[in-house]
Amino acid sequence: MKVSASLTALTIIAVVSARTFTVKNSCSYTVWPAIFTDLNVGSATPDQPTGWQANAGTAVSFNVPDNWTAGRIWGRTECDFSSNPGPTSCATGGCNGGLLCDPHTGTGVPPATLAEFTLSGGGNLDNYDVSLVDGSNIPIKVTNNVGCGVPSCTVDLNLECPTPLAVKDTSGKVVGCDSACTANLDGNPANSPNCCTGSHDTPSTCPGSGVAFYSYFKTACPTSYAYAYDDPSALVQCNSSLAADYTIEFCP
Repeated sequence: MKVSASLTALTIIAVVSARTFTVKNSCSYTVWPAIFTDLNVGSATPDQPTGWQANAGTAVSFNVPDNWTAGRIWGRTECDFSSNPGPTSCATGGCNGGLLCDPHTGTGVPPATLAEFTLSGGGNLDNYDVSLVDGSNIPIKVTNNVGCGVPSCTVDLNLECPTPLAVKDTSGKVVGCDSACTANLDGNPANSPNCCTGSHDTPSTCPGSGVAFYSYFKTACPTSYAYAYDDPSALVQCNSSLAADYTIEFCP
C-alpha cells in the first residue's frame, strides 16, 4: 500500500510532539506508580496505564504528549488489590479504581510525594516540580536530558516524621508523613494557615513561617514544594522548544 505524503507528515509530527518519560524504581521494595491528569484542565494523556506494579530495580518508559497539562506521577506502597480494590488498597498513595487509577477521580490519597508537570505551558515553558503539599511517602527525583533544573526530595522523611504527622501501616511502621494540611492539625481545613485556604489564600497571608512543621520538610528537601506558595524555590521551568524527556526516580 502506498503511503501518502500527507500521512507521512502527520506521522512525523506525532512522533516529534511526544516526550519520553521514564519511571524508575530504585527502591529496595516494590512500588506501584500512578499517573493522573486533571481532565478539567487538559485532555492530553500519557500512553501508559494509570497504574502498574514496579518491582525493585525496574524502569518503564512511555510517550507523553507535548501539551500534557496538570499531570502528576507518584508511587504507592504496600498495595494489595485482590480483596478491596480502591483508595485503601495501599498503605500510602492509593487511588479510586485500584491498580488503575480512575481517570476522573483517581488523584491519590495523601500522604504521597508527587512529581507534577505541565508541558508547553505559558511562555513556551515546561513547568514541573516535586511536591510535599500532600505529604511524603517515597523519596523522588526528577531529571531530564537537556540540562534543565532537577527538583527532588531524596530524603526519607518517614524516618524522623513528627509524631502528629506520622502515618503507620497495620504493623505500626511509619510509611508516610502527612503535611500539616493533610493531617488537619488546626481542625479547620476551609480556613487554615496550614492549607492556605480561606483568609489565608494568598502568599502574603500564608507565609511558610505560618505553616506547622514547614521547616521539617523544607530543610530536608529545599527544592520541593513544602506548602502551596513555595513557587520561588520549588517550581522549575524548562524551555519547551528543547523538548525535554524526563525521568522520575523513586529512592534515587
